[in-house]
Amino acid sequence: MSNSKFNVKYCVLLPIVLIVTIFLWVMPISWFGIAALTVVQQRVIALFVFAALMWIFEIIPNWTTSLLVITILLLTVSTKGIGFLCDPQFGVLMKPARIMSSMADPVVMLFLGGFVLAIMAERYGLDVVIARALLKLFGTNPRFVLLGFLLIIAVFSMFMSNTATAAMMLTLLAPVLSKLPVDDKGKIGLALSIPVAANLGGIGTPIGTPPNATAKGYLEQAGIDVTFGEWCAHMIPYVLIMLVVAWIILQIFFPFKTKELRLEIPANDKKKDWKYVLVWITFIGTILLWATEQITKINSNIVAFVPLAVFTATGLFGKEEIKEINWNVLWLVAGGFALGYALQDTGLAKVLIEAIPFGEMSVVLVIVIAGLVCYFLSNFISNSATAALLIPILIVVAAGMADPAAASHSSFMAFGGTQAMIIFIATCASIAMLFPISTPPNAIASSTGLVETKDMARVGIVIGIVGFIFGFFWLTKIFPF
Repeated sequence: MSNSKFNVKYCVLLPIVLIVTIFLWVMPISWFGIAALTVVQQRVIALFVFAALMWIFEIIPNWTTSLLVITILLLTVSTKGIGFLCDPQFGVLMKPARIMSSMADPVVMLFLGGFVLAIMAERYGLDVVIARALLKLFGTNPRFVLLGFLLIIAVFSMFMSNTATAAMMLTLLAPVLSKLPVDDKGKIGLALSIPVAANLGGIGTPIGTPPNATAKGYLEQAGIDVTFGEWCAHMIPYVLIMLVVAWIILQIFFPFKTKELRLEIPANDKKKDWKYVLVWITFIGTILLWATEQITKINSNIVAFVPLAVFTATGLFGKEEIKEINWNVLWLVAGGFALGYALQDTGLAKVLIEAIPFGEMSVVLVIVIAGLVCYFLSNFISNSATAALLIPILIVVAAGMADPAAASHSSFMAFGGTQAMIIFIATCASIAMLFPISTPPNAIASSTGLVETKDMARVGIVIGIVGFIFGFFWLTKIFPF
């Protein structure tokens, strides 16, 4: 780090972050204008702002910010924290075990298994075979290689876990990334294609991501049936258009220096012994289990333990190999989960949502405000948790607005009806991808070491704005239900 950057970060940015955080921490609760807010929830708000600013400016490594957040949560909002700060009169406190469990969340374990798989694939030459196959499939133009990855990742994400898709595609994309020149910005675009396509692809089908399933479930409970085919007919075109937008954005932000991707990949000279065969079998088996989760019913997080168990039990993965795991990313993700747990367990998320008077707003305002709230929360807590909090409230609001006597504004159905509102909210959950902690696919892209938080944030905000505006008109104007 140059001296000038060091001075700006520690002499300018850090004081600003600390001043803002302390200000939010010590202000009277009444200043926030939220009647039901507690002192504990106020602390969580301050920590959210602190974490977001620290991640954006990268004043200290992102994973250390996560560890700092976990420590402060344990000390100030847990039942076993600092005595005079952690009095139940200040609000609902968290169990320390709940905060610590963020470091062993099932998704963190999925990352661990994915890293092990990638390490072994490289060690035994699978990356060479995969790189050859992919480059043959997509041709030699880096721009079309990028488009190919966007499309393939999106298609997988429509039918399997976004996280599992991203973990799988990191293994496939890594050899291509490693062969591009160090100074080629296109590498960043390729790395970001993983979360962008995984997050967008999940929007295409009702089973593509948990918020979609939540939306469909609550619609059915309200007596509104949206079939699998109807969902796909509306949302797959949206996904394809957004993928083209993402393709253009990634090329503008991260243009390829390499004009032709002709990689001189050496032939695989690894010894074809039982270890080589075992790695191939485990690799293929893990990918198949991830891809067939809907059939086997084996959770993708559990599948991630298969390579870890096989390779350690057979002695292929030992104490030397474990050093190669990207532990920084695991700590980073854990901090994101800890913040998400705090938002939910202290009741802050519910308080923030219930503080918004949806019933007094016009249809357009309800959809826009609810979408923005969903987008904001989904950048910090799980998409499925955000949808589970928002959608039940909006179903009730939508039912009231569907009654002409309940609203003096233009007809609710003119804006696409309840289906459009609820599916739009599910979509907003999926386009939230500002930080490495926003979604597991984002964290996976961060694990490549090529993507800085500021790069992820600027791509995420552009895709978020375009996806939000386009999604609103797509669902409520162009193709109303």
